[in-house]
Amino acid sequence: MRRLELSIAWRYLRSRRGSRLLSLISVIAIGGVLVGVSALIVIMGVMNGLQRDLREKILVGSPDIRLLPYGDGMRLANWGALRAEVRGTAGVIAVAPFVQTQGLVRNAAGYVTGTQVVGLEAPASSANAVTTIRNHAILGQFGFSHPESGLPGSVLGRFLAAKLNAFPGDTLILLGAAGLEMNAATGAVVPRADSVVVAGIFETGMFEYDDGYLYLDLSTAQRFAGLGTDVTGLELRTTDRWRAAAVADSLRVSLTAPVRAVDWQEQNRSLFQALKLEKLGMGVILLLIVLVAAFNIVSTLTMVVADKTREIGILRAMGMPAVSIRRIFLVQGMVVGAVGTGGGLLLGLGAAVLLERYRLIALDPSVYFIDHLPVAIQAMDVVLIAVASIGVATVATLYPAAQAARLYPVEAIRHE
Repeated sequence: MRRLELSIAWRYLRSRRGSRLLSLISVIAIGGVLVGVSALIVIMGVMNGLQRDLREKILVGSPDIRLLPYGDGMRLANWGALRAEVRGTAGVIAVAPFVQTQGLVRNAAGYVTGTQVVGLEAPASSANAVTTIRNHAILGQFGFSHPESGLPGSVLGRFLAAKLNAFPGDTLILLGAAGLEMNAATGAVVPRADSVVVAGIFETGMFEYDDGYLYLDLSTAQRFAGLGTDVTGLELRTTDRWRAAAVADSLRVSLTAPVRAVDWQEQNRSLFQALKLEKLGMGVILLLIVLVAAFNIVSTLTMVVADKTREIGILRAMGMPAVSIRRIFLVQGMVVGAVGTGGGLLLGLGAAVLLERYRLIALDPSVYFIDHLPVAIQAMDVVLIAVASIGVATVATLYPAAQAARLYPVEAIRHE
């Protein structure tokens, strides 16, 4: 009986002329599912890619955890003892002080622009580095010494260097609010000015870093920011960035110093929450395409039931039970859903691979933080999309299948 049901279901899917091609309405129903599934695959991949790329680029210059004093603009004193205490915390593998302040930078031609000035301590080895920013130098080196000039070295982002027309070996002037002085002759307030030499230029792919960050040696940055021996805070690298929140919680409990522990997800909470919400919204909107395809399946099978009423009546009169009639149309709908889902998976995955490998869609990094549309396919998303699509297609067959099973043999045979 099962083989007979499958044979009849396949016959009803084919065109009237007996060819092995699917009928037009079946092709339309399959096409609706295919388009919906492929669109879901690509969009979910794009949203995952955006989250991945932004996360990786943010973490190039941002640590897993930051220990900061309470209040804005506060300084962290006696940080050496705190650093030694934090080093003994489970899950922490590297700790380093940092200084972060704002300033202005001026080139030899007099052009001035704002910048974030960050001071870093030179690590004993690359294994002790908290972030990977030092691995992204494209010109010169990510170092803070320049023996030829005797001036402190600085490392600039690519776009900041382009605005200043600065290259390794050029001298820049840093202007800051720390140590403001009154000019005796003019009575004007003169900002602090320090001369630095460009030692290197870096590029991370994150526009915020490449366009507005300038790195100095820790002692130079402390002097520029007027902090003395104090620092802005401590940066921590953990064994697993996904456990950074748990490590931060343990630090909040164990540390007696008046500091707050902020993990990387909390530092960028608004951005990642917006991306998650956008992914959910896009998924729901594109799922409507699959629901529209489900209505196509309902209409297709309803038309088949109306067209095959007499044949159904003959089958019932010959002894085929109602449950077998129901299964015939359930199989039809499941075939449409499975073929459409399979084709959509192939099309969506193929498009996602092409978009990622060949970077077909370029973006303006000054607007979107990244230079191309990234795509990252997650296996769980693919499984959920496939299951949802086949499930929706199966549910769509219930009404026409029940309608066919309720037909009375005599009335069905007499149907005109």
